[in-house]
Amino acid sequence: MPHILIVEDEAAIADTLIYALQGEGFTTAWFNLAEAALAHQQQAPADLIILDVGLPDITGFEACKRLRRFSEVPVLFLTARNAEIDRVVGLEIGADDYVVKPFSPREVAARVRAILKRMAPRVVEPANRAVGPFRVDEQRVLIHYREQALALTRHEFRLLQALLGQPERVFSREQLLDALGVPSDAGYERNVDSHIKSLRAKLRLVAADAEPIQTHRGLGYSYSPRDA
Repeated sequence: MPHILIVEDEAAIADTLIYALQGEGFTTAWFNLAEAALAHQQQAPADLIILDVGLPDITGFEACKRLRRFSEVPVLFLTARNAEIDRVVGLEIGADDYVVKPFSPREVAARVRAILKRMAPRVVEPANRAVGPFRVDEQRVLIHYREQALALTRHEFRLLQALLGQPERVFSREQLLDALGVPSDAGYERNVDSHIKSLRAKLRLVAADAEPIQTHRGLGYSYSPRDA
């Protein structure tokens, strides 16, 4: 079964999570400091990390930034902060979901299952396929544009993968959030714009005069083969 790493400084909360997750069949490890958890993740990688924001040594946000330097493991933030800006920042730095305290342990377990299900490999399309000047390598999580490999984050890869999968189709922000594996009711719609902006910048480094990602005001985004 998947292994879950819990990073939470309150023992009572950690015990509740451990009980709920182990009851669902997951194995768990618990740390109350982010630095120790990051070191553990490098040595014995977990399948998902539940990460508190308010930790004694460094914040969960800073821990997630450091984590993303060496791992794309799914992250679920667990925090007392419920402001929209905190949720937006959480997703921008690479989180997959955000749960506000107080919480239902069963809901957290359900969200963990949902994230892991979304992250599971899908054998639907050929592992390596060409879409105009793009070449998508599903197994290596890599996309080439005009024969140059793009240095994409996990979220950028999934967004571009979704757009390339259906040329000319206009995807709403909610549909693109679904491609990222983020609930559309989580208030992250604006984050799609920042990921698209970053994607465009990386594509322009390869072809400054091309505009393969088109904006449809009030609707969303699409991939335009004729502009690639």
